[in-house]
Amino acid sequence: MENLHDKRKIYEKSQLIESEIKQNPIEQFRDWFSEASENPSISEANAMSVATVEEDGCPRTRMVLLKEYTYEGFVFYTNYESRKGRSIEKNHKACLHFFWPGLERQIIIKADLEKIAENMSDGYFHSRPKGSQLGAAVSPQSQIIPDRAFLEEKLKKMELEFENAEVPRPENWGGYIAKPYEIEFWQGRPNRLHDRILYTLKDVDWEISRLAP
Repeated sequence: MENLHDKRKIYEKSQLIESEIKQNPIEQFRDWFSEASENPSISEANAMSVATVEEDGCPRTRMVLLKEYTYEGFVFYTNYESRKGRSIEKNHKACLHFFWPGLERQIIIKADLEKIAENMSDGYFHSRPKGSQLGAAVSPQSQIIPDRAFLEEKLKKMELEFENAEVPRPENWGGYIAKPYEIEFWQGRPNRLHDRILYTLKDVDWEISRLAP
């Protein structure tokens, strides 16, 4: 066993104070996301974890890629029959999490999830590389399969079938929009006195609070 007690880091790259933040959290997200995207130490600024609650009451977290964000919410795509899809079908709430260690920042988003319009899912699906389209069609995501050869054989068949044709979007694959009702911005600071600014949706307005670290 390894003792990790002495693995510590001093956080001192930035600050998060009320006089400098945006009044709307989506605008604050836009500013932070822009900085993360331009930071050479961050390879995928749009990588985020999505936590859902499964039937046994235990949260399950996985990494996905954010594909769009608007004032309404955050959009990602998946198989609707995957474990996350089945969880969302039963419990529409989820938690999104961005962590950008190069900036000593993280964002935690509590949201209600809804499927996006089918034409939007169609548009994104057909914008993907053909190999990614075929992969989405081939994989029965989260189901038990006999071995990898099972997937590779299905892929070869579909490559031949759609060699000169458009791959149709599977009906069980598409996007969700996560509509936030609580967003916390965390900025690392020295002596573990980190900055935590919480935006909470109250009807149509956002209430801003500071949380103790």
